[in-house]
Amino acid sequence: MSTRTGAPSRARTRSSRRAGSRSASPTPRASGLERALDEAAATVPPSRSFADLGLSGALVARLADQGIDQPTEVQNRTIPDALSGRDVLGRAQTGSGKTLAFGLPLVSRLAAESRPASPRHPRALILTPTRELAQQVADSVGPMASAVGLSVVAVYGGASMGPQTKALQRGVDIVVATPGRLEDHIERGTCSLSRVAVFVIDEADHMADLGFLPSVTRIFRAIPAPAQRLLFSATLDRGIERVARDHLTDPAIHSASVGTPAAATMQHRAFTLDRSQKVDVAAKVAGRHGRTLFFVRTKHGADRLAKQLRQRGIESGAIHGNRNQNQRTRALAEFTAGRRPVLVATDVAARGIHVDGVDLVVHYDPPADHKTICTAADARPGPGGTASCSRCCCPRSSISTHACTAARRRTTPPSASTTPITPRSSTWPPVAHPWWSRPPPRRRYPTSRRVASGAVGPPGGPEAGAVGAARRGDAAVQVMRGDRAATSG
Repeated sequence: MSTRTGAPSRARTRSSRRAGSRSASPTPRASGLERALDEAAATVPPSRSFADLGLSGALVARLADQGIDQPTEVQNRTIPDALSGRDVLGRAQTGSGKTLAFGLPLVSRLAAESRPASPRHPRALILTPTRELAQQVADSVGPMASAVGLSVVAVYGGASMGPQTKALQRGVDIVVATPGRLEDHIERGTCSLSRVAVFVIDEADHMADLGFLPSVTRIFRAIPAPAQRLLFSATLDRGIERVARDHLTDPAIHSASVGTPAAATMQHRAFTLDRSQKVDVAAKVAGRHGRTLFFVRTKHGADRLAKQLRQRGIESGAIHGNRNQNQRTRALAEFTAGRRPVLVATDVAARGIHVDGVDLVVHYDPPADHKTICTAADARPGPGGTASCSRCCCPRSSISTHACTAARRRTTPPSASTTPITPRSSTWPPVAHPWWSRPPPRRRYPTSRRVASGAVGPPGGPEAGAVGAARRGDAAVQVMRGDRAATSG
């Protein structure tokens, strides 16, 4: 009896050990690809100009008009292979110039073909995870495309499909799209990928974080085999490596050196606060001079924090997935222009916002993944930005504090200031609001009490309520008030 009961436990122990050893040891393919990327990062290519990389004179002149004279590291590495038509796997951090790294060779190759665009059949496709990133990529690639007579359209959710459908039916050379809206157009027959010559995926790891990998796989299968494929990502985890192995053919592997991230040049502060103090401290921080960007975890939390800041006299806007594109564009434009010094966004928009001159980044709700904190801090300043401080407001939670600590260890050099601030610190005291300045709490009594007492009744007077029903002799009347139902009779 004891032998029978002990055997399964030993078997489970052996199987769990085998499973643990399998999960702990990396696969050979994963180590090989990571090793190839590390070797590519160690190789330093010679410094060249845009003309030396093989770009046309029209593109070089347009770049000079925008004040761009020398390519960045990732552009110097990837543009020659992309111009030759090879598949490219690029690893580079956000804000390293990836947009022009794939945008310039894409435009150059399409211009060399001199083939007009066909209705509903784009010649090139750029896939991005968020609406804001799609619009920003279109804004960056659009001037380059217009310099050689090509057209660009952005296709994303939250906007009307009518203008997008008309642009696709007229014929467009380059489509910058999010996966969901692109599949909607494919299902409706307003867009076909059968003639795509160049396919680009930008921010592939963030696309995996948002759960778009099944859509990306379906789009990959719809792209014709001869098409060139370019994949850019900051990391190769969350299934990105498998996508690269399955859909890229003998890719040219490039990795830009990390160097000094933007977050490493910032000052970091961690606030350990009670939940009752978070809004007051956030208002104190947001009331300073300069532009402040808040990141929260949920859509409702973004609206709530923006409303609480406005109640304290601080002009603020919110961006999240439940707002249409016009509202998001207007809030971002007001924040960029300085008309609203505070913008509250969800963590999903961490890589979809690019604003120069942000002074302060606050993670009001620290995410569970430290990479979100690193990426948000790296993505904010951009070229010519003036961001110099990244702050993190944390509730008193070990999970959230662990994410902040992990991010701070990866982004903060020894010379940076990381002075922790405790509650009731003399440096950042909570904002004291007298009780008479706060709005009174909204009291909501149960519906049964209100109806039974006769103090409140449904529209139409007492004859329409429970008392009127009793006078009419009805057996049972259900009165709906708010979220509850009262039954009388």
